[in-house]
Amino acid sequence: MINMTNKTDMLKAFASLGFDRLERATKDLKPEQLDWKSCPQANTIRWILTHLSSELHAFVPKIVKGDKDYTPKGWPKDYVGNTSYSMEKIMGDIKAGKENLMKTLSRLRDTDLAEPLDWFYGVQPKEKYLMLAISEIIHHEGQIAAILGVEKRMKGT
Repeated sequence: MINMTNKTDMLKAFASLGFDRLERATKDLKPEQLDWKSCPQANTIRWILTHLSSELHAFVPKIVKGDKDYTPKGWPKDYVGNTSYSMEKIMGDIKAGKENLMKTLSRLRDTDLAEPLDWFYGVQPKEKYLMLAISEIIHHEGQIAAILGVEKRMKGT
């Protein structure tokens, strides 16, 4: 039995929108584009994707558990920006993170979402922190689209 509420329906719809946008932004991504930078200070697409994957696999569970110090067992400390990870691994990790997020949201009830969590926005209901985490998908999709657009313009392709 699924215990989805209207709030979790909305969170899942918002997440689905973000993942749809991310899929469109990365559908033609090539491995050689993962580490391209427009300037030395810029983040790479690799960094953004591994950061996003880390958000899905580590940040969301912290929120759901209500434990900001929680780290999933086996989650690598050097995951974000790790240049040894192939594009297939990174995208596979994001796909697994998406599946876990959607399953997790399906299990939450309004009472779970209303539980307070005292973190970087102060004491707020978990649903606010979950909305923030989900908004990261759209935020980072936009960064990737911008990087790819700048690369295309700078290379004249």
